[in-house]
Amino acid sequence: MGLLFGAIVLVALAVISFAVDILAAGVAFLFGGLYTVASAVSYLYTTRRGKFAVWAEELQRLGGDERLLDLGCGRGAVLLLAAERLDTGRATGVDLWPGSSGRGQSANGQSATRSNAVAEGLEDRVELVTGDLRDLPFGDDAFDVVVSSLAIHKIHDAEGRERVIREAHRVLRPGGLMLIADSRHTPAYETALRGLGVVDVRHRDAGWRFWHGGPWFRTDILEARKPS
Repeated sequence: MGLLFGAIVLVALAVISFAVDILAAGVAFLFGGLYTVASAVSYLYTTRRGKFAVWAEELQRLGGDERLLDLGCGRGAVLLLAAERLDTGRATGVDLWPGSSGRGQSANGQSATRSNAVAEGLEDRVELVTGDLRDLPFGDDAFDVVVSSLAIHKIHDAEGRERVIREAHRVLRPGGLMLIADSRHTPAYETALRGLGVVDVRHRDAGWRFWHGGPWFRTDILEARKPS
């Protein structure tokens, strides 16, 4: 909504500038307005379709019997995509729901996530846990796959984000897969993993479908395997 409002303001300024014969300003405002419209379209596409398409491709590698953990699962976008592929496995989502932390996106509550699982017919494959990503309430080597989408960067301090990576590594079984999509700090996540002895790490751009407004707001994917 902010992007669309900005675009309307810029186009209005362009019209006024052309009307009073200030052509240079009119062209600049018009370009800014068109750019902002394109950014809004990109953002809307990513949040409604693009990120789901990217994650669907990433999760194709699941065999169906994995124990999967989604860090900061929110309303279950990635959690439920994974659960669809787990015939005999189970998907666990962990988050600090509003009310327990006072943070998070609007409508991100455990009841909303559970309702989404029921609507998709996946409630028997999904478990929801309230927990701090920096101190996960699970034992060592508890999961075959750990995923996270646009969640870890919401922890504001670098030490806290590193603790999340350490916890994700701890609960992942030897040989297990870690997939983290985030818009910031992914090089630091990679450094933390390599400091834990993980050598099979790949860092890549998720592509235009995961842009939040343009290539300047891209999402990176960190893929790693815990040493066996």
